[in-house]
Order: sequence, then structure tokens, then C-alpha cells
Amino acid sequence: MSRAVNRADLEEVHAEFYAAFEAGDFDRMSDVWAEGPYAAGVSCVHPGWTMLRGREEVLRSWALIMANTTYIQFVLTDVETDVYGDHAVVTCKENVLTADEDTEAGFLAGGSIVATKLFVRVDGQWRLLLHHGSPVLNPADAEEE
Repeated sequence: MSRAVNRADLEEVHAEFYAAFEAGDFDRMSDVWAEGPYAAGVSCVHPGWTMLRGREEVLRSWALIMANTTYIQFVLTDVETDVYGDHAVVTCKENVLTADEDTEAGFLAGGSIVATKLFVRVDGQWRLLLHHGSPVLNPADAEEE
């Protein structure tokens, strides 16, 4: 398998992670994450949360988040992809827009998150093993402190 194919397949799974989240599609989100012998090592840190370990606990968190997210959209910037054999690291900045139909204006928040993902190739398929998101403070917010 060529390096270009490896990278294209990886970028496709990375994009599917965000597409599944934006669509609120739990089945699609589940398909992105590693399973089988890797299930116990699956880990996730949502911004502001503690570390979640194990495929079941991580997927439960995604079900909860998606059930309580009316609308979310991501614009990714600074995407960097590094492949190391059957492992890969993808880092990016997630520029997030969320909305809530229960508010008068509709839009609740916009913000940025720096994300790191570790993927593993299992039976020729890239699967997510670790996702860590950390909020980026707005420089104006930092000056107020």
C-alpha cells in the first residue's frame, strides 16, 4: 500500500469523525473507533472532561454529547498528519460553531479547540484509538483574567 493511499484513507476516516459528529450519527461515530483487541485502549478527553478509557465508556460519552447537541459545525485548520507504519497522529484546530433552537438568537457559542488524534491501522482500516481536545482561550478572554 503506497504512502499516498495510506494518507488518503487516514484523511477519509478523520473527515468521517467530524461528519458523524455534525450529523449526530452514533452508528457512524462508532464505526470510526477501534474495537476488538484495541477496545480497552480506546481513550478520549473531551474539552473540560477527565480522561475516558475503554471503547464502551468513550462511545457512551459520544451518545450523550450527540443527544444534547442541537447543531454543531467544524471548520478545521492547521491539520497535520503523520503516519508511522500502522499508527498515525493527526493534529488540528477545530473552529466550532454550536447552536440551540431554544434560544432567541439561535447561536450559543463559537470557539476553538486543539485536537490530537491517534489512529491505528487494523486489518487495513484506520481506526481512532485516542482523541484529545483542549480548548483554546480567546486572547481577549485571557486578558480579562
